Amino acid sequence: MAQAVRELNLDYVVITSVTRDDLPDGGAEIFAETIKEIKQLSHGTKIELLIPDFLGDFNALKKVLYAQPFILGHNLETVARLTPIIRDQRANYNTSLELLRNSKELYPNIKTKSGFMVGLGEIEEEIFATLRDLKNVEVDIVTIGQYLQPTKNNLPVQEYIRPEKFDTFQKYGLDLGFSSVLAGPLVRTA
Repeated sequence: MAQAVRELNLDYVVITSVTRDDLPDGGAEIFAETIKEIKQLSHGTKIELLIPDFLGDFNALKKVLYAQPFILGHNLETVARLTPIIRDQRANYNTSLELLRNSKELYPNIKTKSGFMVGLGEIEEEIFATLRDLKNVEVDIVTIGQYLQPTKNNLPVQEYIRPEKFDTFQKYGLDLGFSSVLAGPLVRTA
């Protein structure tokens, strides 16, 4: 990864992976080592991570943060009520919020980012509540995008959200004090 970043002369990279609950640290060591290697070969490259929840393992989170990514991202994916339906059964809305809170408490200088999808059957107040929850744990950046059914085997879209609704969500988030809110039908987290 570090070699590719150097050869491509990238100023900014986003690193993510599939969830690695099969590893004792959830893959935290791999994230941390990747950051270190990139920093050694490409000093000015900013590194954004999109990490899993590490099943709430505080030490795994500390390992990643110690490597000093520019942005630490972890997605809520959906509103609290829909989490058990939309996310993997091991995922938990409050565990995700706690990871983001702990990140900001441990390293306030590292920006935090989270995102979620709409169009899965949530109501507007749940979207606003999710934004308030993210603000309460001091997340800096939020992304909100339209859920699009990737295959026939996935959940169907419940509603296509109109662009002006995304404008409403963005304004609400900015009024709450997020440094950035990216909201739109084609907005994605990374």
